[in-house]
Amino acid sequence: MVEQSDRAPLLDWEEIPAGAPAPAPPPERGYVSRGANCRALGSTAPGTGWSTSPGGPGAFLSAAVSGEADSAASAETVRLGPCWDAHSPVKGESRLTGWETGGPEKEPATSVPEWEEKDQIVAVFVVTFDTRSGNIVEWCLPQDADLVGVEFKSMASGSHTISSDFIYFRKGSYFGLACFANMPVESALERGARMKSVGILSPSYTLLYRYMHFLENQVRHQLESPGHYTQLEAFYEDKKGVLPIGNGAATSLQPVHWLPSINRCMHPEMKITHPAGCMSQFIKFFGEQMIVLWKFALLRKRILIFSPPPVGVVCYRVYGCCSLANVSLPGIGVSVPEFRPFFYINVADIEVLENEVSYVACTTEKIFEEKKGLYDVYVDNQNVRTHHENLQPLLRINGADRDKYRKLSEQRQMLLYSQEVDRDCSSNEEDLFILFFMEQNNRIFQILSEVSASQDKTLTEEHMRGMGLDPQGDRSFLIDLLEVYGIDVMLVIDNPCCP
Repeated sequence: MVEQSDRAPLLDWEEIPAGAPAPAPPPERGYVSRGANCRALGSTAPGTGWSTSPGGPGAFLSAAVSGEADSAASAETVRLGPCWDAHSPVKGESRLTGWETGGPEKEPATSVPEWEEKDQIVAVFVVTFDTRSGNIVEWCLPQDADLVGVEFKSMASGSHTISSDFIYFRKGSYFGLACFANMPVESALERGARMKSVGILSPSYTLLYRYMHFLENQVRHQLESPGHYTQLEAFYEDKKGVLPIGNGAATSLQPVHWLPSINRCMHPEMKITHPAGCMSQFIKFFGEQMIVLWKFALLRKRILIFSPPPVGVVCYRVYGCCSLANVSLPGIGVSVPEFRPFFYINVADIEVLENEVSYVACTTEKIFEEKKGLYDVYVDNQNVRTHHENLQPLLRINGADRDKYRKLSEQRQMLLYSQEVDRDCSSNEEDLFILFFMEQNNRIFQILSEVSASQDKTLTEEHMRGMGLDPQGDRSFLIDLLEVYGIDVMLVIDNPCCP
């Protein structure tokens, strides 16, 4: 079950085991150091989690979708990518550790064979707004950590207009999460407001959600008692990871264990970066424009989402865009650029973005709109646009697009009806969303692969309809898709201008 307070939407949530009493609240602003053998809730793989190449999460999902799972495990379990809880009991119940509840952790009576994940927090920091110097890193561990630019990533432009927020971002090969708070103070030196962010860096974004509440408590603690870092020091000593040897590139290691059912395996992945129901909000927010975003995501375009603060909910839209491009067929997507989530970006990231060929990110800085060389697609509210003339046809909603959106909406309504009337909670909207687009993508590439392997390699209107595409309206999309993925077929579609 997911509980949400009436504070900032999508900010305050936590897992509670089904049928269990509500846990005691976490210690106020505190952190209790745990031993090396203690385990955190919702352990996940230290990978980037976005790859659609074989070996990524999509490859494992194909067995679930097609029913071709290994016979030794298919009767009870389905293997997926970095989206599972490595330390939950066999039945899949979540359990709260001593850190979350403030009490000693209880071991489950039975558990799945465990992949022992190591905590890999490589830096912890406090950023403050100084009225004379602007955003500065006031404290960090380790003291020699390279945090150049983090002071702007963890305190978004325009944050002075809101009371609290959370921000996901990238720093080099690492992912970061920071919680921001703004507290009124009676101080002329601070101009009536004290603003700080407390954040962490890790090689994987999938680890970060565990520490959301701790960071929220700590930023409030720093506002009320500036300069007291004892709890942050204890946290870092308990969680610090070993920096990788070499260039420090983010890894994509996969754990080796199994969990029952698609729903059980996929749901924890959704919890990594947002609370339950966020995909539903993603669908409602973009409506039919979501199908336009799906095409751009599948083409691996550079997508930039603009929105004023708060940033946290917009980071969820970044995640939603990435979820549109999952493909689980072996061999598909190996040669295309990785669709990389940058989450929040600012002007300090311009140099990095100049070298990126595929990404999705969000920003609060309107100046990016003028930097057209940095993006292919610009999203302002529900308005999706592109300055590339060859991509303009993709902005037009056609009949096949409306049909896809209608089918998705109907499936959502059926799911909600079964949950309310039949009390069937075996599936949820997050599962439905990911599987809907994954199956759509798989169907397209399955047909393209079959045509490419045929003798004449001719792709007809019937093939396009079989892929769920409009033979006329999606012609330019399909041509771009064939080029991006290097698929050798001959497109034969009648010219609508000819009788």
